Amino acid sequence: MESARIIATAARIVRDVGIAEEIAQDVFLAALEQWPESGVPDRPGAWLTAAAKHRAVDLVRRRETYARKLAEVGRTLDEEAYDPEPSGPGDIDDDMLRLVFTACHPVLSADARTALTLRLVGGLRTDEIARAFLVPEPTVAQRIVRAKRTLARAGVPFEVPYGADRAARLGSVLEVIYLVFNEGYAATAGDDLLRPGLCEDALRLARQLAALMPKEPEVHGLAALLELQASRTAARTGPDGAPVLLADQDRTRWNRLLIRRGFTALERAVEAGGGVPGGVTGPYALQAAVAACHARAVTYADTDWAAIAALYGRLAVVAPSPVVELNRAVAVSMTDGPEAGLALVDALAAAPGLDRYHLLPSVRGDLLARLGRGAEARAEFERAAALTRNERERALLLQRAAQAPESGG
Repeated sequence: MESARIIATAARIVRDVGIAEEIAQDVFLAALEQWPESGVPDRPGAWLTAAAKHRAVDLVRRRETYARKLAEVGRTLDEEAYDPEPSGPGDIDDDMLRLVFTACHPVLSADARTALTLRLVGGLRTDEIARAFLVPEPTVAQRIVRAKRTLARAGVPFEVPYGADRAARLGSVLEVIYLVFNEGYAATAGDDLLRPGLCEDALRLARQLAALMPKEPEVHGLAALLELQASRTAARTGPDGAPVLLADQDRTRWNRLLIRRGFTALERAVEAGGGVPGGVTGPYALQAAVAACHARAVTYADTDWAAIAALYGRLAVVAPSPVVELNRAVAVSMTDGPEAGLALVDALAAAPGLDRYHLLPSVRGDLLARLGRGAEARAEFERAAALTRNERERALLLQRAAQAPESGG
């Protein structure tokens, strides 16, 4: 949970994200060795970050270039008080934001930027990142190692850039914030459906970017999307932590403050885009518009599925992907019937990477169940359960397999 903040603090001092990550690991090891005897500190995050800062300062001092490095980071490191509280949404001079922009430097390939940032900022494991991109795990591991070496060789400064340099990195920054939130919203693996800490970090970074770049429509679009998605968090799991499907969620538990923030951010996205007729045009803003349709519906039955299908159709043009088409198929099934949706899903069966994507058989199982084709639905739910590595999702999918209808209807 504290990994990204510790790495960011160390990177500000040593100016090397690879070394900063090693310092963080050393600090975790020290905690494992010391805390069983001394007890867990009252503020463990503050203890870890302070220890990382001290190790980073010691490392700088040991370098032959100590005098130059010390001048760069200031002569007040020893006296600098660590603030254990996360920066507020209005604070844009933030180590975490610097870390994101550093890891998204153009010297790296787009794939390497994203993989490295998810590793450092999101704290995702290599297998989780591979899952997010539907690529083999060794591929991701190589990207991360090479990315850290490349940043070190290039001497990339640890900073939030300005002007054209900031604009050049913005797309990658938005993508990794989006993916960090997604991992928090629906964890790839583990015993819990949610990882709230990741959602909170992504939300904070999105809000900071909106303050930093108020004229960028997609920055506001991403902020709107995350606010609206986060508004449902409390209703997405039951008292025992089991997932609750959208149709069954208690919408009185949706966070109205976050919904209002999402609507406001979506309006700003439209304004920043020049008030284009028909609303938003960027991929994040279009997804936010989909989330807004759900937020406006008082009940599940009130959902404007035709509008959602149309928005996914526009999204498929702007940012085409098999996952977007899968979402569009769900919306189409709600407007034109499950047979229409199933035809679209079947057309995706050969899409690259989707053979390992558990939501494809999950959606197909749902459509088959609605058509009364119980045996086929059961097989699809069981296949989806075998593909997911999240225990909560697996339990839900096996439950749905058991509940599949026996025969037509």
